[in-house]
Amino acid sequence: MSLKHYRELFKRVQSRELSVDEAVAEMRTGAFDDIDFAKIDHRRTLQQGFPEVVYCEGKAPQQSAEIVWRLVKHGDGNILATRVDEQTYEAIRARVPDAQYHSVARLVTILRGERVQLGCVAVVSAGTSDIPVAEEAALTAETMGSRVTRIYDAGVAGLHRLLARLDDIRAAEVVVVVAGMEGALASVVGGLVAAPVIAVPTSIGYGANFGGLSALLSMLNSCSSGVTVVNIDNGFGAGYTAAVINRRIATFGQS
Repeated sequence: MSLKHYRELFKRVQSRELSVDEAVAEMRTGAFDDIDFAKIDHRRTLQQGFPEVVYCEGKAPQQSAEIVWRLVKHGDGNILATRVDEQTYEAIRARVPDAQYHSVARLVTILRGERVQLGCVAVVSAGTSDIPVAEEAALTAETMGSRVTRIYDAGVAGLHRLLARLDDIRAAEVVVVVAGMEGALASVVGGLVAAPVIAVPTSIGYGANFGGLSALLSMLNSCSSGVTVVNIDNGFGAGYTAAVINRRIATFGQS
């Protein structure tokens, strides 16, 4: 049951079309769609402010398409699907023609809700090779209603590139830092800004990088205050968290 449906249910109670007990019974049974292979949570928007996000990797293309279609059908707002390959995208587009595919980030977005752009999230990548993860973070935050500033290929190997964009980074409410290799960029940025920093280690690097483990451990051991860390290559998790923080700051500033 989406936020729209909850509002309609409340109006029906107000008009005495439904009793309170009948409305509660409908809420309990309408909280999710049980379609055998998935239970689609339509209460997520009401609870967390954004619809359930569809993780497509490991699902059959038709399964992902069915889940996305049901979210759209219930009017849950902007819909986001992550880790989408071309075959899955084609299956989704067959059900939802206005679905947009972002191949670099492997995301599908369907913009059906408000297209606001609140505050600012800065997404900073250390290298060009980190851009796919950075784009996953940036597009996630944008789909959730945040204005995003992208600053790519600004790693510590050429620190002047980062310093040239320092004003833009400091203007953000939240900073997402995406880096592989030794993951040093998160600590550097954390020491230069007052905003919270969300660090994303990537699997980019040579053998001793251990598929991103060395960057993860470096970020977890950062001596810069205000740096928090998500899992390896988890641009989505960083973008989602950044958007939630940014929305709270922007909303508080307007009140």
